[in-house]
Amino acid sequence: MTQTAAIIGGGVIGGGWAARFLLNGWNVRIFDPDPQAARKINDVLTNARRSLPGLLDVALPKEGQISFHDEITQAVEGAVWIQESVPERIDIKRRTLAEIQDTCNPAAVIGSSTSGFKPSELQQDAKRGSQIMVCHPFNPVYLLPLVEVVTTEENDAQITESAKDLLTGIGMHPLHLKKEIDAHVADRFLEAVWREALWLVKDGIATTEEIDNAIRYGFGLRWAQMGLFETYRVAGGEAGMKHFMAQFGPALKWPWTKLMDVPELTDELIDLIAGQSDAQSGHFSIRELERIRDSNLVAMMRALKSQDAGAGALLAAQEQSLRANSELGQVAADIVDPSLPILTLRRCVPLDWTDYNGHMNEAKYLQAFGDATDRFMALVGCDAAYIATGGSYFTAETHIRHIDEVHAGVLIEVRTRVLGGGGKKMHIWHEMYDGDRLLATGEHFLLHVNLKTRRPCDASTAIDAALRRFVEAQAHLPLPTGAGRSIGAPR
Repeated sequence: MTQTAAIIGGGVIGGGWAARFLLNGWNVRIFDPDPQAARKINDVLTNARRSLPGLLDVALPKEGQISFHDEITQAVEGAVWIQESVPERIDIKRRTLAEIQDTCNPAAVIGSSTSGFKPSELQQDAKRGSQIMVCHPFNPVYLLPLVEVVTTEENDAQITESAKDLLTGIGMHPLHLKKEIDAHVADRFLEAVWREALWLVKDGIATTEEIDNAIRYGFGLRWAQMGLFETYRVAGGEAGMKHFMAQFGPALKWPWTKLMDVPELTDELIDLIAGQSDAQSGHFSIRELERIRDSNLVAMMRALKSQDAGAGALLAAQEQSLRANSELGQVAADIVDPSLPILTLRRCVPLDWTDYNGHMNEAKYLQAFGDATDRFMALVGCDAAYIATGGSYFTAETHIRHIDEVHAGVLIEVRTRVLGGGGKKMHIWHEMYDGDRLLATGEHFLLHVNLKTRRPCDASTAIDAALRRFVEAQAHLPLPTGAGRSIGAPR
């Protein structure tokens, strides 16, 4: 049976909640008096549909049904989960919660998206404070999994556990805080960083861009997958957290920040933190933590590179420079002897290209050969500028032979021959090597296509001439071993 969530307040956060529930198979009812609410939420849904399903390698449930309602009572009737995301004013929130409780199921979860108010403030004078709790998410709600679930002694334990289970079921991480405090936990960290950043800007120490760069090119990447204490545990080396605290603890009394109200670093506090760190990460050696950290950093930074954002933009720029100043930056006219195979790829196998067997997975062989094809296309003139004019090559057939395995960190090279081409056709042959060791071959047949009609057509005169130069120069070479094979053909 499909469950129903009611979203009260359809702004950025409410819309994110709606998308999270809807794309995880829930029916969603929306109440928001804004006449533009439907449009705004549909805009959020468009982005969520583009991104959220791609996080997983298995399909999400069938999308639920969404509806918009003129009254809160209509939206909350029969809902298992009710998420309040109205403006951050305690009087508005209390009035909204009272209207919700006039109609809703007494066993339903009522979560508030408040970033600052404590649950006791929301429960004050409520009909059933036991079902009201803070469920504070982070934007974009449909992608970021953290939800701070903050409760009081008044909360019903069964409803609280149900809330945590439901959140887990839609791919979120409920961080249950059993002791309330203004702004909960995560926003207090953000507030501390924000206050210090304001001082740095005000005092002329750094600009807003320099501060953002300090975060996104440095510790922000570590925090994304290690958090704060595990980062410092690794910084302590083999001696662990206690050594780090002994080394850097005195800095708490130095004027490094404007926030000088810090706890005294007593032996008891050091032992408490070190003990918690041991429980959290003590089952890993420092080297193991470093390898986990490095694997995660590579994956995140490569993802950023694919989007040309943050630290990834630096990698993309470095790649461009390295490519431009190497054999991979040549154009066809630079090739002195076109009869020789052409270097089209030279790179190390990254950590995230390996599979459960510890070697490069088959999809990445195709990716490497695809990158080599792209490089050869650019070499003969089918580059980004040409493609922007409306012509390109589409791969029609591919045959890959996996000859030997290759592991992360290995430097691989792909050298390319042209078996035929001209007009609308291109027939190329790739060989992948680790030094002299042949790893794989890839045979690809491509057709030049008009991108407007999506139908084959002749390439430009310049591309055709560049391609035929290689075809004619390499025509005397013997056919490569394996060329023209189909699966199961004699070896």
